[in-house]
Amino acid sequence: GISSEDLPRVFERFYRGETARATEGAGLGLAIARWIADMHGARIDIRSEPGQGTRVEVSFPASV
Repeated sequence: GISSEDLPRVFERFYRGETARATEGAGLGLAIARWIADMHGARIDIRSEPGQGTRVEVSFPASV
């Protein structure tokens, strides 16, 4: 899971939490996901519990 200190910043471009710096990646994935969600009027929520895991949920509006 993601620490409570890092959670508010995970949608920032290039942000990588302290523990994520030991792995590969540029810190763009969730920033891109947020941008796509915003472009489609969707909502993106994230919940995390260190030691348990992280859940990212994207809800798109229903089309008529």
